[in-house]
Amino acid sequence: MLASPAIRPLAGADRDAALAVINTAARWYREFLPPAEYHDPEMTPAAWEAEARRLTWYGAFAGEALVGVMGLEYVRDVALLRHAYVLPEHQRHGVGARLREHLEAQIPAGIRIIVGTYAANYKAGRALEKAGYRRAPDSEVILRAYYAIPEDRLRSSVVYEKRRPAQAASDLRK
Repeated sequence: MLASPAIRPLAGADRDAALAVINTAARWYREFLPPAEYHDPEMTPAAWEAEARRLTWYGAFAGEALVGVMGLEYVRDVALLRHAYVLPEHQRHGVGARLREHLEAQIPAGIRIIVGTYAANYKAGRALEKAGYRRAPDSEVILRAYYAIPEDRLRSSVVYEKRRPAQAASDLRK
């Protein structure tokens, strides 16, 4: 087991390393996306910059190396966990879980957390269910309400959600 990664917000100077993580990790989409929907690179520098205007990027670091990224975006009454990617050689070592837990801890208690992913992305689905998320019965409605994504991606995506629990009274006294 690897040491727990350090998590911190990413800055503009981290962009190229973040894009390397995203574009390397996203190559596994070839296994389930139709060729017309698969993009390589998954994210361009311009797209990363556009996302950075809407969300806060976070990174997981093993030593000095960026090994995972995830974004946190607030849209009206919900928090979206977006763009979760971990380098293949660091997957199944808790990096994604640590990133998710760190971002969830930033979200105010009682807020609904939404994660969109490809319906065929069984890795993400299993990890989210293990973390207490449940697949929403109305994914298309939620995606249209809170995301700005292309139609092809919307049609092949689903939503998982959970509510950030309110703090217990005993936690508030600490």
